[in-house]
Amino acid sequence: MTSDTPARRRGRVFSRRRGAPSRVRRRLGAAARMLAALVLAGGVYTAFAPGAFAEDNVPLSAPAQEGKALYDTSCITCHGRDGQGVEGRGPSLIGVGSASVEFQVGTGRMPMTRQEAQAEQKPPQFDETQTKQLGQYVQELGGGPEVPEGPLVKDLESNPNALADGGELFRVNCTSCHGFGGGGGALSSGKFAPGLHDATAEQIYAAMLTGPQNMPVFGDNQLSPDEKKQIITYIQLQLQEDKDPGGLFNLGRYGPSTEGMAIFLVGITLLVFTSLWIAGKS
Repeated sequence: MTSDTPARRRGRVFSRRRGAPSRVRRRLGAAARMLAALVLAGGVYTAFAPGAFAEDNVPLSAPAQEGKALYDTSCITCHGRDGQGVEGRGPSLIGVGSASVEFQVGTGRMPMTRQEAQAEQKPPQFDETQTKQLGQYVQELGGGPEVPEGPLVKDLESNPNALADGGELFRVNCTSCHGFGGGGGALSSGKFAPGLHDATAEQIYAAMLTGPQNMPVFGDNQLSPDEKKQIITYIQLQLQEDKDPGGLFNLGRYGPSTEGMAIFLVGITLLVFTSLWIAGKS
């Protein structure tokens, strides 16, 4: 067994001292590599992330140039230069797409007169052409969802199941807020789901794509374009034209539940009076 001499102890101390700088260098090297990796990841994201920022001096199409002129006179105060948004006034429009603009502006919800719990529908300040121009400008500015071209209502002759399938999709995805009859309903914090009786096919499709107010976004992964068109077919042909989602008397336009309740109450009342009349006669 070897003795732990002072010389050996001094040798171990000197060895530890010689090893200390190498550990420091390893830690500094690891930190430098981590910082370089973070900088590289950030650079790659900034270079390739779509629609993250609006580009300056983007060449605009003729409709978008008309839309920019409208934007600069009517929207820039709240949404800022190039749609970047203004804190406390209006959100950024980068990435919202033309669908959001066409819904909000086409229904008169924008421009807002003041900040409220919910932007209410009112007569639009821009005609259809101007609304399209504004939407095109925002689309070219930062991209986003667009309402597809072509008919949005299914032809029942070539798609005989579209009405039934659309009704099923509507009941599963929409009735919890808009009601079985499309009359709308109250939500929390002063907000509400609007009625669908006057909504156009384009407005309904745009709302499903963009999720305005408290409405969730129904992207193409949640509802395919064909399913969206089936829902629009049901809303327009059943709720807007037929105006009767179920039942005979159309009480409140909430479907057969109100009629069942009315029949139950009337029936029970008649039975009670009939029982009393029979008891009195006997």
